[in-house]
Formats: sequence, structure tokens, C-alpha cells
Amino acid sequence: MPRKKYDCLKCPGYCCSYPVIEVKDRDAARIARHFGLSLKQAEKKYFKSAHGYKRVMRRKKDEHFGKICQFFDTEARRCTIYEARPSTCRIYPGEGHCGYYDFLSFERAGQEDETYISTTYHIEN
Repeated sequence: MPRKKYDCLKCPGYCCSYPVIEVKDRDAARIARHFGLSLKQAEKKYFKSAHGYKRVMRRKKDEHFGKICQFFDTEARRCTIYEARPSTCRIYPGEGHCGYYDFLSFERAGQEDETYISTTYHIEN
């Protein structure tokens, strides 16, 4: 496995702010099990259909990106269902390289501030 070129622990969760985080059938079943719910209960509580997809994650407000995945802890900036996360999240970014992390690292070095969070990449709805 190639070594990844980013550190999620130093990121404010940019990928979790994407307007579409697809949830496939197996993902939905895994998340339902994680919460001890039936698939039908989980469907109603955690997912919606949008943007031409059968099922996507519901979102909530976030001070940095406008909206973010409902399972993202906005204080700790971490996924609360990491072990049950959807396959979309498991394979991100796909090539072992995260463009936002590169941008954030560059900005933090330039600003000389390891806590700097850019909202330049803010995504609407």
C-alpha cells in the first residue's frame, strides 16, 4: 500500500463538508448496525436522497465550512462513526494525496500558525 501524503489528524475535516457523501446499501446496513437500528430506522434518521443519488449523508451546520456530515464532531474535528463510516470516506482521497491538506499545510506554514483553518474552500449546500 502506498504511503499517504496527508495527515487527517491535522485537518479540520474538509472532505466531511462535501455536499454529497454517498452511502451505498452495505454502508447503510453497517451504520444501522453500529447504532443498533433497523435499516428502515437508519434510513429515516441519517440519510436522504439528493443530487441524483439514492442515499447521501444528512448534514449539519459547521462554523468553518457552512455544513458538514452529521456524524462529524465539530468541536474535536473528528468522525464519530469512524469504524462504521461509508465506503466513500474509507477510500478518500483515492490517490493517497489530499489537495486540501496540501493547501492547508502551505497556508499554516505561511501564516506561521499550526491552527489556521482556511474557509477559502467553503462549499455551499
